[in-house]
Amino acid sequence: MSRHIEIAAEVFPLAQAFTISRGSRTEAHVLTVSISQDGKIGRGECVPYARYDESLDSVAEQIKSILPDLSENLDTEALQSALPAGAARNAVDCALWDLKAKQEGVSVAHLWGMSPLHGVETAYTISLDTAERMGQAAHAASNHPILKIKLGGAGDTDRIRAVHSAAPHCKIIVDANEAWTPDNFVENMLVCAASGISLVEQPLPAGHDDILAGIPHPVPICADESAHTSETVSELKSRYDFINVKLDKAGGLTEAMKLVVRCRNEGFGVMIGCMVGTSLGMAPALLPAQFAAFVDLDGPLLLKRDREHGLHYANSVIAPPKPKLWG
Repeated sequence: MSRHIEIAAEVFPLAQAFTISRGSRTEAHVLTVSISQDGKIGRGECVPYARYDESLDSVAEQIKSILPDLSENLDTEALQSALPAGAARNAVDCALWDLKAKQEGVSVAHLWGMSPLHGVETAYTISLDTAERMGQAAHAASNHPILKIKLGGAGDTDRIRAVHSAAPHCKIIVDANEAWTPDNFVENMLVCAASGISLVEQPLPAGHDDILAGIPHPVPICADESAHTSETVSELKSRYDFINVKLDKAGGLTEAMKLVVRCRNEGFGVMIGCMVGTSLGMAPALLPAQFAAFVDLDGPLLLKRDREHGLHYANSVIAPPKPKLWG
């Protein structure tokens, strides 16, 4: 029996404005793919990202381009060459894994030969703002053991010090989103080291990060915008210590799991990250998160409302997804 595919654009209001170095937003715009066959439905979610020249319309068009094959028997293996890495392939890939699990009456973790998933502790993100306001936000969120703070370039040393002072017992990750420069990199890193920061994420623009190979790393550095798939890992050696694996960048669970293996084989630490989306987008990432030193899957915590049957967060620990959600 052929499959029925639905593609839906959805909007989820955020609890408050979310700001990074590239701009601010008050809503999460996601694209959901549902694949139905023989009474079973598999779902996947993606977040098109303008930084990678994606939009809801462009991603939907990518998915529509493979509908004839997807309606028949296109599987996750064939999908890897049918669509490039990115948001479109992520939504389809995760929907196919969900469908297969429901058809076989097992979990996606079982399909991967994994033990039942255990809960993972996620970072909680503090949006970019003034040093004073970020300190206040960090203090208010200091019940979360791990905080991730968004930085923006100028004034970041003050922001780092303010957050550390406001939440001294928290493990802190800083994410510059490519906003630092060679001129301020060393100063910012020294302040991070003095403030006990655990990880610095993507300090310099992708493609302009060669200098990282020649500068000491008093705090480990994680590649985000510079790392997408397993094919890009080797060239990042000596520049980065960790790789941020995101399903929307990698193009789905299939490539994300491959990327995790490649990172570990190449000596990189693993971080699992996300775009701002719902529990449906976070759930598949809990599989690679089983192998990660850092997890940043707090998207649903930033929403005013999540999906039905959403992930359960006990403070910062995420429980495995319910079958009604995914997997």
